[in-house]
Order: sequence, then C-alpha cells, then structure tokens
Amino acid sequence: MAIDARRIRRIARQYLETTRFLGVDCIPVPESVAPRRDNDRVPEIHTTVRTTSSELPTRPVVAEAPEAPVARVQGGPPELAPGDKPAALEALRVRHDAECGHCNSVTTHTQTVFGEGNPDADLMFVGEAPGAEEDRTGRPFVGRAGRKLDEIIGAMSLRRQDVYIANVLKSRPPENRTPMPAEVELCAQFLAEQIRIIRPKVVVSLGGPATKFMLGTNVGITRLRGNWATYDAGELVIPVMPTFHPAYLLRNYTIDTRGKVWSDMQAVLQRLAAE
Repeated sequence: MAIDARRIRRIARQYLETTRFLGVDCIPVPESVAPRRDNDRVPEIHTTVRTTSSELPTRPVVAEAPEAPVARVQGGPPELAPGDKPAALEALRVRHDAECGHCNSVTTHTQTVFGEGNPDADLMFVGEAPGAEEDRTGRPFVGRAGRKLDEIIGAMSLRRQDVYIANVLKSRPPENRTPMPAEVELCAQFLAEQIRIIRPKVVVSLGGPATKFMLGTNVGITRLRGNWATYDAGELVIPVMPTFHPAYLLRNYTIDTRGKVWSDMQAVLQRLAAE
C-alpha cells in the first residue's frame, strides 16, 4: 500500500528531530555518483555518524508500563466548549493576580507567569516555577530549559502552540530555589483550575516538585518517571506521565538520560494516539 507523501514527510521530520534530540550532530552522505549500468557491481557505501558525546545507541524502546488510566469526568462543573476556554483562562488569570496569597505576598519577582498555549490542548506540560527569563518575559519555559522543552515537543511532531504549558507556581522563587510547600498550597489551586478548564487528555509533569503536586506524593522523580500515574481532582481524572525536568536534562546531558525522556514521550504519543 502506498504511503501518503505527507505521512512520509512527517515520519522523516520526526526521525530527524529525534536524532537531534538524542545528540546526533550531523549525518554525512556520500557524494552522488553516475547512474549504474545493469552489469555494474553495486559499490559498498560507508557512512559515518558523528555525535556530540559517545557513540549513539539504538533508538530507545518504550518499556512495557502499566496501562494509563482513562481520563474521565465524575460530575462537577460541565466541560466548557472550546470557544469558551480562552475567556475562562483569562478570567482565571485576572483572579489569580488579584487573589493569589503567595504571588501577592512576595516581592522577588517582576511579574506573574500564568501559562500559555492551546486552551483546548490534548497534551499539557506542567513545570515547577518560572525562572529568571520567564520572569522577565512573562512566558513559561523560554530560557535554556524552555528551548530544550521546545526540542522535545518538536521531536514529538508537535508545535508549542499545539500544547499548553504552565507551572505550579506563577511567580519566580528567590534565587530560583525549589518551591516551598506553603507556597504550593497557596498558588497551586490556580493550576488545578487551569487543568479543569483545559481538560487535557494527558499531563506531563516535569521534574520532582511538579510531580509531587500532580500526584500528591513524596516519592522521588527518578522512581516515578516513565510510569503512568493519575491526577485525581475528584470530578476530573487525567493520566500523568512524570519525566525529568528539561533543566535536569541539561545538567545531565547523557545519552541515557535523553533516551529515558524520549521513551517517556513515546509512551505519551502512544497514549494520545489511542484516544
């Protein structure tokens, strides 16, 4: 069966994005040769792959994991129509800026960083808090870690505008420290409301603090990543895939770490495709 040209281009683009994400610097190709006659011997072609670190392993295989829970609604407020979600998110942003007990009590940030993306996204990424660049621009994940997240999203054949990105805290902690439990308790209720409005099919929690909030656990991210879990807000239950934060990925930029993150994202893609 012939494969649609658009599908071929999509597969090729995803392969190239994936190899770049895993550290391939370039793939030399042999120079073109004259057309071969039927009685010519087919020459042996040698190609080399140069990587930025050690030899590139085979493409990671998604490990068998427990089946992800099915997103479901159990009563509660009715789901908003897609056209109503932008206004609902904007109203929530205004309410957050006026009422958040944490963001209105600290003075170490320039502005709040509410979140951005597709209000009707199937996939949502949740981090822990804005950094310096995010505080300056008012946008989530735009620094070095944000650029790495953009690479991950691109390797999934998605665009930033296809997903929704937010943080547990909406303002930058002093010196980029880890959010304190009291801060999370005051600010994270607005993230919960964002999730209720957007109702993504899957949430990816980036790093330990975000995962602890999403799952209500103190288990470390190293033990949790790669395994499906559940965000349970009573009326709304959503599958969650915990994975390493892009900032951790940059600090531990190894083939092994990148392979684990990509394996997690493959599981997410499989889950979304099954919906």
